[in-house]
Amino acid sequence: MKKKLTLWAAAALALLSSCNKYETYGEKKDKERDAIQRLLADSAFTVISQAQFEAQGNTTDVSKKEFVYMNNTGVYMQIMRPGCGEPIQEGKNTLLLRFLEISIMENTYINNDTSPYVVDKMYVTKTGTTLDATFSTGLLYSRYGANVPPGLLVPLNYIKVGRPQAPDEEIAKVRLIVPHTQGHTLATQNVYPYFYEVTFQRER
Repeated sequence: MKKKLTLWAAAALALLSSCNKYETYGEKKDKERDAIQRLLADSAFTVISQAQFEAQGNTTDVSKKEFVYMNNTGVYMQIMRPGCGEPIQEGKNTLLLRFLEISIMENTYINNDTSPYVVDKMYVTKTGTTLDATFSTGLLYSRYGANVPPGLLVPLNYIKVGRPQAPDEEIAKVRLIVPHTQGHTLATQNVYPYFYEVTFQRER
């Protein structure tokens, strides 16, 4: 009987320990918010409002390390280069992405920007102000599936997605801090924010 009581006590302690380790969704969101604020502070990024961003002609001053906080999504965005050509068009568009993705919480990364022949492809449909997108090939597709994280679509309302036609033209390049609510399935499941550096251009 004494042996049984000892086993029950051990089981109870194990259960109590596991309960103490459980994090609520609210606690996870607090950790996410703290991680984003640490990144902004440690990198000396300057956060501007969406109103200031619009007053500046929908631009961010890279020399001042400006990131605009997008109120409706919680995404932080820096437009490093606005791009060339035209903005995304009504209907279906095929875009090519090269990117660096960093998990802010885990400090791990993946990227496809080390080779000119490696690229992620996505189909974007614009209907009015609404954007829907799916990946068709690439590293993000193989890792997370066809659904494009909503956070990656935020810049498409503010950049051009053409291809360079002159030596002084460059494709669009942005940096993003994407909260889990605007991220891929892994971000959503773990309540993890991600940092991105992404280029966009239209397929030939």
